[in-house]
Amino acid sequence: MRSTLQKIGLLTAGLLAGIFVSLNFSASAGKDAAVSALPIEELRSFADVYGAIKQGYVEPVDDKTLITYAISGMLANLDPHSAYLDAEAFKEMQVTTQGEFGGLGLEVGMEDGLVKVISPIEDTPAYKAGLKPGDLIIKLDDMLVKGLTLTDAVKKMRGKPKTQIRLTVFRKGEPKPFEVTLTREKIKVQSVKSKSLEGGYGYLRITQFQDETNADVARHLEKLVKDEKDGLKGLVLDLRNDPGGLLTSAIGVSAAFLPPKTLVTSTEGRTEDAKRRFTASPEDYLRGTKDDYMKNLPALVKTLPMVVLVNGGSASASEIVAGALQDHKRAIIMGTQTFGKGSVQTVLPLSNNTAIKLTTARYYTPSGRSIQAKGITPDIVVEETANGEAHDRLREADLERHLENDKDKSADVKTESKLDKPENKPHAKNGKKNKTDEEDDVARAPIEFASKDDYQLSQAVNLLKALQILKR
Repeated sequence: MRSTLQKIGLLTAGLLAGIFVSLNFSASAGKDAAVSALPIEELRSFADVYGAIKQGYVEPVDDKTLITYAISGMLANLDPHSAYLDAEAFKEMQVTTQGEFGGLGLEVGMEDGLVKVISPIEDTPAYKAGLKPGDLIIKLDDMLVKGLTLTDAVKKMRGKPKTQIRLTVFRKGEPKPFEVTLTREKIKVQSVKSKSLEGGYGYLRITQFQDETNADVARHLEKLVKDEKDGLKGLVLDLRNDPGGLLTSAIGVSAAFLPPKTLVTSTEGRTEDAKRRFTASPEDYLRGTKDDYMKNLPALVKTLPMVVLVNGGSASASEIVAGALQDHKRAIIMGTQTFGKGSVQTVLPLSNNTAIKLTTARYYTPSGRSIQAKGITPDIVVEETANGEAHDRLREADLERHLENDKDKSADVKTESKLDKPENKPHAKNGKKNKTDEEDDVARAPIEFASKDDYQLSQAVNLLKALQILKR
């Protein structure tokens, strides 16, 4: 038995060495960086494990599956955002950035082998069902999530519209898991919404940064300016619960409000192409089109008083925009601390229509601040309700294996959930709710943004009114 394993191990070592040499060569082609020597001892240990699985695992496993699992494991253990994308996942990622896909409408990650909700996308089945950031999905129908890769779990949640899936969810602060049945829909995310507010103020909301976001922002801004006959007095840019998206879209949105050529963000990584400076310029925000949709914006947009609303669900591209407008003193940032995703993911296509999503750099604001594991601190802190935050927030610093903030080591502190300590909250006996429980339920209810109950928006408008009075 041992002799057989050793033979398989040696054969596998040769196979793997060939594979890694091939991968190393293709990844390094055209670059000046020297190829580091292969770690022979570590590869031999890898081959021993590989051979043991091939020889002795209770059921046969084919080579393709084992190699795929090995690649997935390497990436998944680097940080929460690096991942292996098989052909289907790669295709779905491309579709998602275009703003249309079939499924539940969840931004998810992995923690301790379970699917963790990062953020439900607004106006989707997951959002309407009340799923919240930090929820852990432990079963999909009757299938345990433990043991699945994130890609496999996402595949299971995706599906044809009008089909159903039952999720078993564990939520901190709840005594036991609960089930929720969702009906899949064709998720077509309208990334930009706007409306005129009372008193001559405008409201612009971005729910996700997609291919068409820049063009949509330009169109909505033109309409807001045109609809106010007495002149638009101020603007609220709402980035709450926006999980991010395309970097080019973040630069384009920033360019709508900043002077041309203004620095929006910079990136730093190990390779030369990961060290970049991105400015409010068409060459940095246009994607495959010669039509600059920002050039015809009304001049008023560049000087209009602005408040940007953010919260713990504002991540990545949202934080880039908020950081740029804050550093250039173009807008007042209001709300609560943002998510803190300040890392760049590069999608590297492989053979057979697969790809890897690899973290290759960190983002920095124009003044050089790192967003990573810290986020953007608002100029004016305003909680989601008059009584505080409506529900617990998951942030980058809470995720396992997250990158540290290389500029501010004090930022790399795991946040403590107020809902982690249910013993501190008084409860009525016999399972009946007391007044405190009922008030807490109301406080945890999802906020309908831009409604009459939107406390943060009302405070943003009040601030714009105060600025108008001071201007006079």
